[in-house]
Amino acid sequence: MTETRDAHYRRRQRQAMASLLLMVLIWGINFPIAKHALGEITPPAFNCLRFPLASLVVLLALARSGPIPWPAAADRRRVLVLGLIGNALYQQFFIFGLANSHAGIASVLLAATPIFTTLASSAAGHERISNLTWAGVALGFGGLVLVITHGGTAAGPAAGESRLLGNLMMLCASLAWAFYTVGSRDLVARYGPVPVTAWTLWTGAIAIVLIGLPSLLHTPLHTLSPATWFAVGYAGVLSIGLAYLIWYHGVEALGNTRTSAFSNLTPVIALLAAWLTLGEAPGAWQLAGSAVVLIGVSIAQFRR
Repeated sequence: MTETRDAHYRRRQRQAMASLLLMVLIWGINFPIAKHALGEITPPAFNCLRFPLASLVVLLALARSGPIPWPAAADRRRVLVLGLIGNALYQQFFIFGLANSHAGIASVLLAATPIFTTLASSAAGHERISNLTWAGVALGFGGLVLVITHGGTAAGPAAGESRLLGNLMMLCASLAWAFYTVGSRDLVARYGPVPVTAWTLWTGAIAIVLIGLPSLLHTPLHTLSPATWFAVGYAGVLSIGLAYLIWYHGVEALGNTRTSAFSNLTPVIALLAAWLTLGEAPGAWQLAGSAVVLIGVSIAQFRR
């Protein structure tokens, strides 16, 4: 009987790992796909189209598992605030940052989120930072400086300023997600990760639709190419809806640390995909900075 349980546990772990590798592939390819679409549609309109799709995917997944739970009255205001930070604010920084940055470099900057999460967790008193973690944080920030200062090759001062602004906005997206992660910690402990993600996604989606609706109304949807419509569906259904569900399935099967380690592979896929599809060949300094960021993030995660 014990061997049967062990075999079931190992099979569940293998399935979770395979799903997480699929998630990494989805997230990595999403950067160049969304970047290409943003050349044809404005960032707010793009968000306005994809977030209802993501919300529907999560809603259907929750509905299949039984009655949909709701937060207690005392927690609803906090869920609202977290939804605005972790989705509305985060997605505004993300989509505008991506529109003004290289897709591969944007993925590297977003991969720095664990560094900011570590610092926010320490400030909130959730954990103490060891010397090894401080070394990883310092190394990660050093890599970020290299990526930001060498993060664009477009010609002209205006293009360079736009690229710098895009890189800084991606860092702001990392900060927003770090605050959301730390702020939702006790809610996740009480209700579970999937319901909390669903609640904050839905509240954030309402704000995102309201923000993007004026831009969407001025968008001639009939002129959008099939590639852009594909990007909307891909970014909504797969990159947010399905990927979020895979992530939390991984957390349940493997734990936070082993699951978060998979996200370190996303920039590798994104850099390669952006190179092959958009011609964004990274320079030597960009590659060096990206490597330093990923090494620093990995060292910082050793604390667990």
